[in-house]
Amino acid sequence: MRAQNDPLEAAAPPPKLPPAPYWLPVRNLGPRHAPQVVAHLQSLGDEDRHLRFGQVASDEQIAHYVQHIPFERDKLFGIFDTRLQLVAMAHLAFSEDSHQTEFGVSVLAHQRGRGFGARLFEHAVVHGRNRGALSMTIHLARENQSMLAIVKKSGAAVRFEGSDVVADLALPEDTLGTHLGALLETQAAEWDYRIKAQALRLDRIWQGMVPVALR
Repeated sequence: MRAQNDPLEAAAPPPKLPPAPYWLPVRNLGPRHAPQVVAHLQSLGDEDRHLRFGQVASDEQIAHYVQHIPFERDKLFGIFDTRLQLVAMAHLAFSEDSHQTEFGVSVLAHQRGRGFGARLFEHAVVHGRNRGALSMTIHLARENQSMLAIVKKSGAAVRFEGSDVVADLALPEDTLGTHLGALLETQAAEWDYRIKAQALRLDRIWQGMVPVALR
């Protein structure tokens, strides 16, 4: 008989979510989305808060951070699930002359492994180019191996500073294609969100009509 703490007796890992579809709608976020941004970031566990902020930020620090985001200058992007929960988001911060950017991303733990971080990074690179940025800087914790792999694949120059990693990515010039692609993606993401919102409303109406015993 194995001991109770035998690692072979450990429970099997939970099943992985299916991979995300080939195209992921990424929605632009503005000041009206601030409560959802706060809720998303405060849903992160201690480890994820450390990966995102370089420290285990408190709920109060997160609220303060969102309150002081200059939405008129920076760009925020998000991915919503079918229940309209913000499950992944990115913050692309611009310098005053818009020549430099900094990128930060977070994904809820139960949604990892679906390519959300890579999709948001790709999206941010396009928007950085379209704003005339020359470079993008990404600050990472050493243990954030998934994001480190993404930035290395992009060709960013990576250097290690203590427990942190700093990656610098030179951005190519924008083109007519990058602007047109960003416009089409923005419109498609808005339609996707409206469809999800309508489906959620219909589901709630249906749930209100079905007797409890039949659910």
